Amino acid sequence: MTDSDPVRLYRTVRLIRRFEERAIELVRAGEIVGGIHPYLGQEGIAAGVCAALRGDDLVTGTHRGHGHVLAKGADPARMLAELCGRVTGLNRGRGGSMHAADFGVGVLGANAIVGAAGAILTGAVWARRRRGDDLVGVTFFGDGAVNEGMLLEAFNLAALWRVPVLFVCENNGYATTMPVAGAVAGTIAGRAEAFDIQAAAVDGQDPEQVRAATAAAVDRMRAGGGPELLEARTYRFDAHHTFEHVVRLDYRPPEEVAAGRSRDPVDIQGARLPLPVRESVDAEVEATLATAVEYALASPAPDPAGALEHLYASGLTARTGGG
Repeated sequence: MTDSDPVRLYRTVRLIRRFEERAIELVRAGEIVGGIHPYLGQEGIAAGVCAALRGDDLVTGTHRGHGHVLAKGADPARMLAELCGRVTGLNRGRGGSMHAADFGVGVLGANAIVGAAGAILTGAVWARRRRGDDLVGVTFFGDGAVNEGMLLEAFNLAALWRVPVLFVCENNGYATTMPVAGAVAGTIAGRAEAFDIQAAAVDGQDPEQVRAATAAAVDRMRAGGGPELLEARTYRFDAHHTFEHVVRLDYRPPEEVAAGRSRDPVDIQGARLPLPVRESVDAEVEATLATAVEYALASPAPDPAGALEHLYASGLTARTGGG
């Protein structure tokens, strides 16, 4: 069931923060190949949204999707193993950072195609509702996705068919390096309103506000109210991708970054707890992630001979290339 416990909400925010920081360490050590898109600074959104969902509700995420997967309840050790490309990962090391999924907790997958996750989620929820289930779905996307045709098509079908999907825009102000003001005409809420979808904005840095706004939307959707959009205004503390740690792109003024980092969702939620409770949670998270790192690094890499397995649903083995 949904969870409004402030301690658990803090634990989720802290878990995502430290998971991302440990993952960045593994990128630098060469254990995670290709880098990641850090979720640092946006943890309050995933934590707050998923705290308002049931276990059977469905979620799809983005290329910056670790937080969504963890907040919905995936095992951090198997998630980290997935990032490291190990066979013990959530998807046997074949999904990696941008395509992690865990159907057991309702995560249908992160998706590297900007805007695509909304269409996948809308179809999945529509199918389950047709079967008689009363679940709802949440799809996360960034401000850069609001001009993508796939997302707008998902808005259209969700509105026409009254599919209970909460479209959550994680508006961190930049589509990679493009400021939202230079890319989005009109407003993000206006995109949804054009399809007669109710839209609201929330402070994405405050996990409690996100949870409350999501809970209200989910209650309306579960009762037959149709889709809604929630614009969570946030700030990305780190790079768009860890490649920026090497190339040092210069597109955000230092004073802007400092102002953004001054409202940290970990500290905002942590301030609601007595210090001994917060310290206890922090220690628990550190122990969990120490175990996760050990598990991931001790897990075997996939055998290259099986690279074509799971490629076809029928089990058909792909033909090897000709000489």
